[in-house]
Amino acid sequence: MIKLTNLTKEFIKTTKDKKREVFKAVNNLSYEINDAQIIGILGPNGAGKTTLLRMIAGILKPSKGSITIDNLNYDRDEIKIKKNIAYLSGNTKLYNTLSPYELLKMIGEFYEVDKKTLENKIQEISHILKLDDFLYNRLSKLSTGQMQRVNIARCLIPNPQYYILDEATSGLDIITSQIILDFIKEEKKKGKTIIYSTHYLEEAENICDEVIMLNKGKILATGTPDEINKQTKQTNLRDSFFKLINEVNHEK
Repeated sequence: MIKLTNLTKEFIKTTKDKKREVFKAVNNLSYEINDAQIIGILGPNGAGKTTLLRMIAGILKPSKGSITIDNLNYDRDEIKIKKNIAYLSGNTKLYNTLSPYELLKMIGEFYEVDKKTLENKIQEISHILKLDDFLYNRLSKLSTGQMQRVNIARCLIPNPQYYILDEATSGLDIITSQIILDFIKEEKKKGKTIIYSTHYLEEAENICDEVIMLNKGKILATGTPDEINKQTKQTNLRDSFFKLINEVNHEK
């Protein structure tokens, strides 16, 4: 379980008149993420999605509040937590001179996976994510979709309990997107927890057990897609989201 309590992340920004002021990218957010769930993090640009995911992954330190993962926290148990987390951002860079096979082998050696297990694991992952046709090609020669599948593959090597995926299907063709979505659903069946940020509300509606809708660092709504649609009296998450945003803007 991941427990977020009064989570806040502050940055300093410069205003138009060149004054410096505190900006809260995430503002007093609390939520509990149960095991074996797909949680969607939804919101417009600047909503705080990436900042939230980076705090959960231990890349950013909260300004206030706390994060506990399986009753562990980053202050005392950082290495132990991070060994159980795979983090993927939309702009993750890989070593272009390597092949996917060489990259996965290097990662396996880093995590001290024995040679026979690693070889079997690479072949299994290659089959799952359909890497076989380009497994031994240089990364610099791969398409955006192929590169993203390799990125997902590297996350699988250490067999993490938690996947934190930031815009994993952004800009990808429909076939590659479906491969990644199928992978997410299969990992959930294995008892894994996936926290999934996306701008594609239709994707979230199809695969997420629960969603967190964010706007300007604050939670607009949480619950299953059906619960949010009923709450807003809409038939889909896209319309629900726009209704919630419009209500917030109207209150100002």
